[in-house]
Amino acid sequence: MQNWRESKSGFWILSIPTVLWLLILFVIPLAIVWLYSFGENTSLTVISFTGTLKNYAKAIEPLYLKIFLKSFWMAGVTTLLCLIIAFPVAIAVTFASERSRSWLLLLIMLPFWTNLLIRTYALMAVLGEKGFLNQGLGWLWIKFHPLMIMLGLGTAAQAGFEPIKLIYNNFAVIFGLVYVQLPFMVLPLYSALDRLDRSLIEASLDLGAGHLRTLANVVVPLARPGIMSGILITFIPSLGSYLTPDLLGGSDSQFIANVIERQFHSANDWPFGSALSFILLYATFIFIALQSLGKKQSGHTA
Repeated sequence: MQNWRESKSGFWILSIPTVLWLLILFVIPLAIVWLYSFGENTSLTVISFTGTLKNYAKAIEPLYLKIFLKSFWMAGVTTLLCLIIAFPVAIAVTFASERSRSWLLLLIMLPFWTNLLIRTYALMAVLGEKGFLNQGLGWLWIKFHPLMIMLGLGTAAQAGFEPIKLIYNNFAVIFGLVYVQLPFMVLPLYSALDRLDRSLIEASLDLGAGHLRTLANVVVPLARPGIMSGILITFIPSLGSYLTPDLLGGSDSQFIANVIERQFHSANDWPFGSALSFILLYATFIFIALQSLGKKQSGHTA
């Protein structure tokens, strides 16, 4: 088989479709939006490129900076919760039998077969004031409240069950994001743990280390590449999430992606929306660079 290094013309000919695809559908549209971020609206439908930086200056005003910081905070909380939940799940899948592992992986990937919009509306049906969760809690209240009164833990005046507000707030947004992003954390962790040398775990246990110490000092360091990959592919989509905050969040639970959408569709301020988009893109690139730098440093240390 001929090496592509010996036939560079053939390699470049085969790469033309991919390069054209990237140029036409990614690089050129992105460049146009980048130019818009330095422009101004001269009329309702005309944008002039003036080289101004006022859109970027407006983007770092306290109002928008607060939304940026809140988006980062909630995306970080989502990523942390996904990591806490996904790590035991990934360990369980890794050490399951061959037959059980296939079924567990199928269950993890099953949400990918359903449209995100449908899954989000299903969450709204679960979390709403008249949703399944509140109905279940109301049923438990009716069943056990008389017992609470008998034990002196409640009064007859408390007999009415008030639905808990589980939707249109920050809790609903984080709950929805964790639900959506959890498979993206589980799969990289499982991939890293599945390649783990199990003899190291056995050696740690034989030398007297308990299960928790082995987990902390052996499993977690060896699974670090999977952890970093999972954090990356969970945090970035969470940060740019639009649908989940829009449907599950209230007016105080909007992400920066919702603000960007309003600039393009409602406010008709494409230059400012472009500036916000690229600030989010710059932040994403910085996060990826930091992750790559941390990976290189850990590789040198190893």
